[in-house]
Amino acid sequence: MPDNTLQQRQTFGIISHPDAGKTTLTEKLLLFGGAIQTAGAVKSNKITKTATSDFMEIEKQRGISVATSVMGFEYKGFKINILDTPGHKDFAEDTYRTLTAVDSVILVIDSAKGIEDQTRKLMEVCRMRSTPVIIFINKLDREGKDPFELLDEIEKEFKIHTRPLTWPIGMGNSFKGVYNIYDKNLKLFAINKTEISTNSAQIEDILDHKLEEIIGKPSATSLRDDINFIEELYEPFDKSLYLDGLLAPVFFGSAINNFGVQELLDTFIRIAPFPQPRNTDVRKVNPEEPEFTGFIFKIHANLDPNHRDRIAFCRIVSGKFERNKYYYHTRLDKKVRFSNPTSFMANEKTIIDSSLPGDVVGLYDTGIFKIGDTLTEGEKMNFQGIPSFSPELFKELINKDPFKTKQLEKGIRQLTDEGVAQLFIQQPGNIKIVGTVGDLQFEVIQFRLLHEYSAACIFQHLNYYKACWITSKDPKELDRFINMKSRLIAYDKENLPVYLAESAWMLKTTQENFPKIEFHFTSEFKTDQKSISEASYW
Repeated sequence: MPDNTLQQRQTFGIISHPDAGKTTLTEKLLLFGGAIQTAGAVKSNKITKTATSDFMEIEKQRGISVATSVMGFEYKGFKINILDTPGHKDFAEDTYRTLTAVDSVILVIDSAKGIEDQTRKLMEVCRMRSTPVIIFINKLDREGKDPFELLDEIEKEFKIHTRPLTWPIGMGNSFKGVYNIYDKNLKLFAINKTEISTNSAQIEDILDHKLEEIIGKPSATSLRDDINFIEELYEPFDKSLYLDGLLAPVFFGSAINNFGVQELLDTFIRIAPFPQPRNTDVRKVNPEEPEFTGFIFKIHANLDPNHRDRIAFCRIVSGKFERNKYYYHTRLDKKVRFSNPTSFMANEKTIIDSSLPGDVVGLYDTGIFKIGDTLTEGEKMNFQGIPSFSPELFKELINKDPFKTKQLEKGIRQLTDEGVAQLFIQQPGNIKIVGTVGDLQFEVIQFRLLHEYSAACIFQHLNYYKACWITSKDPKELDRFINMKSRLIAYDKENLPVYLAESAWMLKTTQENFPKIEFHFTSEFKTDQKSISEASYW
């Protein structure tokens, strides 16, 4: 595969705290990329359009993103893949997994609110993986924090260097535009929520007297002072430091008004990384390798409710994916092929014949996939770093309509396969316990079970502190533990035993009393298990 093909593909995720403007920015990138012609207003009751990336009915009603959307488009000779992630903290687990499928990230920050809790958690994941990050400070058309104050906050909180590549001229009612430090031009602000603005001025030299004519003397003086301060205080932009995750370029704008977005996109395609290597439990896989490899990072049932389909999202790591070709499913140890692989524009799907590293391909799933599964051309290996986390909220799933038992069981199995929650079965009584990391997930599950599977249910709160997978090198000791703690033992969807701790103190005491039992707080330990039962407990 020619190198220049890889270097013309870029896959990134957009992350933020809720309401910072992440989904709006995603849609405006699509507008500038020519993927859509007119941008709709997000969460507007007066406009019937909803954000392109928010395709689930509950997202349209609530005005929030609760599932990761995948969108691809062509821009100036580049193939761009955007993964728009949930902003709500209750769906952070889906975002964490999505970050394993991207090569870089754009972080959106509200200029008025600055860094918020969810922003911190998401950046921790990026910093842990040394993911390159570009920062877009949004909502400059509203009153907000001083730009220098925001940069100081970012550097202190995220422990990362920053370098402004654009700079705002004023803010709120006095906002006049942005100066592009990287390309030495000026973009003048005009309120325009649906179309691309072309109102710009070329200023090669910031000392040019034309600047006063365009933005007025006070604004010109202030801008020159700010730029001089930036050049003295901030180190020059170094692409290698950005690619190593040590330096974050910063852009300013107003996504709702399509402002500052093109500067971001034009710079992104010049500096962002192309497809990167990925680690497996055997070796590192390079994208230049000729043989296909990929991994499943997301599963979504009922992308099209009319057809009750189930799509597995596969990030291509190396080689070339081809339609109707047989590939090796490493967990199931069997060959599989796909006759209708798709590319995405949110819920718009197009059948494709082939795809390359960096792309995300939708594979119709008949129930053979789980999150983290690996596909190869025959090599036995598993891509790493795509875990499920120990849930912290637990509720019993109760069926309200006995005549819809099959629909309920099918629905909860498919929805938990997507990774929005985990399902544990407790005996006697075949009690279904749903575990999540956030309360809103229960509302989403209840909504989707009713509207996608016609299965009505309620949730009853359970007083558990944490669910831990349990293993032991001594099978007899594991059996003894399970028998002694039978009231607090459940089984996950792979029939692996799970200990339901009632409190932090009980968990600590149990760990001390049973030193031969290993307690696992993520599912990554499963990749080391060579004999996982595939039996169904339904």
